[in-house]
Amino acid sequence: MSTEEVAELLASHEELSQQLEWLKRQLFGRKSERRICDSDGRQLTLGELSRAEELDNAVIEVPAHRRRRRNVGTAVKEKLRFDPSVPVQEIVLQPEGWDEADRENYEQIGEKITSRLAQRPGSYVVLRFVRPVYKMKSDETIHRAPAPPAVLEKSCADVSFLAGLLIDKLTYHLPLYRQHQRLSACGVHLARSTLTNLFHRTAALLEPVYQAQVRSILSSDVLAMDETPIKAGRKKRPPPGKMKTGYFWPIYGDRDEVVFPFSNSRGGTLIRELLRGYEGKLLTDGYEVYDRYVKSVNGIVHAQCWSHTRRHFEKAESAEPRQAGRALDLIGELYQLDTKLKAKTLTPEKILAWRGEHMKSVVDSFFEHLRSTLDEEILLPKNPFTKASRYALSREKSLRVFLEYPDVPIDTNHIERTIRPIALGRKNWLFCSTEVGALYVGIAQSLLFTCRLHGVDPYAYLVDVLQRIETHPAKDVEQLTPRLWKERFAENPMRSLLDRLRASEIRAK
Repeated sequence: MSTEEVAELLASHEELSQQLEWLKRQLFGRKSERRICDSDGRQLTLGELSRAEELDNAVIEVPAHRRRRRNVGTAVKEKLRFDPSVPVQEIVLQPEGWDEADRENYEQIGEKITSRLAQRPGSYVVLRFVRPVYKMKSDETIHRAPAPPAVLEKSCADVSFLAGLLIDKLTYHLPLYRQHQRLSACGVHLARSTLTNLFHRTAALLEPVYQAQVRSILSSDVLAMDETPIKAGRKKRPPPGKMKTGYFWPIYGDRDEVVFPFSNSRGGTLIRELLRGYEGKLLTDGYEVYDRYVKSVNGIVHAQCWSHTRRHFEKAESAEPRQAGRALDLIGELYQLDTKLKAKTLTPEKILAWRGEHMKSVVDSFFEHLRSTLDEEILLPKNPFTKASRYALSREKSLRVFLEYPDVPIDTNHIERTIRPIALGRKNWLFCSTEVGALYVGIAQSLLFTCRLHGVDPYAYLVDVLQRIETHPAKDVEQLTPRLWKERFAENPMRSLLDRLRASEIRAK
C-alpha cells in the first residue's frame, strides 16, 4: 500500500471518528454551557448518565415552601379543576326507585357532586343571525336590525374562528390541511383554499401592528439577531415540486419583543434594509454577514455569542480532549459566574464592575490558553481544535463586548428560544406554498410569540385587536402591539359575540 493510500485512509478514519463522536454527543452528551461533566472529559454511557443525574438530583437544594391549608369547610370537593370558561352540563341523578310524586316524603339534606371531563366531536358553532323585517303601518317604512360587523368583509368567518385559525397553525402547529380535515369531521365543509385565504387576509390586517412592533424593537439599545431557514415557494426550474429555501431573520429587542422578517436570501440585503439608521449594540452569532455590515456603517457595536463559540470546541473535544476540555471548562466557569450575576439585583454600573472583577479574568485565561496552545503545539490547520481556536480568536473583540456594556448578554440563547416555534412548524406544516405565505406567517408569529413573552393570552389579544384595528387611530397603532396592549386594553378587552353569549349563560346559572 502506498504512502498516499495510507494517508487517505487515516484522513477518512479521522473524519469518521469525528462523526461518531458527534453522534455520541447528540445522544449522550450534555449541552449545558456550564460545563458539568465527569472528570476525564469523555462522553457518558447510558448507565453513567442515569447515575450522574441521580447524583445531581441528590445535591440540588430545594428552597423551603409553605403548604397551603386545606379548605376543610368546602361543601364540594372535586379532583377535576377547571375555570369558569369551560362549559358545564349538569345532570341530576335521582336514587333508584325515586318517584317524583313522593317528593313530599323526603327531605334533601345535601348532595354529592362528581365531575368527569368529556369531549364532543367538535367545538365549532354556527352563529345564525335572524333579523326580522318590519313595515311601519303609518308610513310603510321598512325597519330591520343591521348585520353585526365582520372583521373580514363578505366573509363567513367570525372573529373567534379567525383567531383560532392563526393560533392552531402557529401556536399548536396544526397545518391548515389538518384543520380542514377536522372541520370536515365536525360537519363543516370549507375548501382548503378558503382557509388559506382567511389566514392571509387576517395576517394582512395585522401588518400595521407588526410594523409598529418593528419600529419599537429598532429603538432598543441592544438587538439580538439570528436567521433560520424555511421552505417557501416553488422553484421555477426543474426538477418539479422542489421548494425554494427562504429565511426568517428574528430580531429581539430589549423590551421582550420579537419579529420574524422573511427574506428569500441569506445575504445581507435584509439586514441593510431593516437596520438602516440603527445605532446601538447588535448581538449575533458568528455569521460573517453581520460583521461585514457592522464594518460598513458607523454607530453599531457588534457583540457575538459565547454559546456558538462553545459549540466549536465541543466538536473538537474528541480530537484534542485535553486542550478543548480546558477551553470548555473556562467557558463553563464563565456561564456559572453569569448565572450568579443574574441572581443578583444590581445597577448597570455594579453589573459592569462585577463582570470586570470576576468574569474578565476567565475571558483573559480563555484567550491566553488558545494562543499558547497554537504557539507551543504542532497542530494541523484542519485540526478541529485549530479551527475552533481561530474562530474564537478572530472574534475576540466581539466576544469581549459584554465586559464593556452591562446590558449586553453573553449569548443569543434568548433569541434562539424564540426560533423554536418556527422549527416545530417546519416539522408539522413543513413549508409555505408561496413567499407571500411565509411573509404572513412571520407577521402573525411575531405577535403571537410576543404575547407569550409578556404573558398575554393570544386568543384574547387577537379577538380584541382584530375587532379594534378598523377604528383605531393610525397614529396610535403602536398601542395594539402586545407589550402596550397589555397595559392599555388587557383588563377589559373586546370579546367575540360567542364569548359574550357564553359569559351571559354562566352569569345566568
